[in-house]
Amino acid sequence: MEESIHVLLLVVECHIPHARSLKQKRAAVKSLIDRLRARFNASVSETGFLDEWQRSAIAISLVGNNRRYLQQQIDSIEQLLTSSGGDLAVSSIEQHWL
Repeated sequence: MEESIHVLLLVVECHIPHARSLKQKRAAVKSLIDRLRARFNASVSETGFLDEWQRSAIAISLVGNNRRYLQQQIDSIEQLLTSSGGDLAVSSIEQHWL
């Protein structure tokens, strides 16, 4: 029997308008990362713009054997990202199936 494995990588660029220091930025990013990890059991890491106060790039990876389920997860993640309120604004989301 052949098993299928699907790996999804999302790269999200964010703008954090209220951040006036790296400390404020990291607090907002950490909050988002913790929510994504808890809700989606995803691997999440801040991967870009580490020294900029109001920008961040976050990588999110999901692995599963059902591509349709992972697509539903993407939709839920995008909804969470866009409904995060004034903490951050999503600039772009790149989707890569590996």
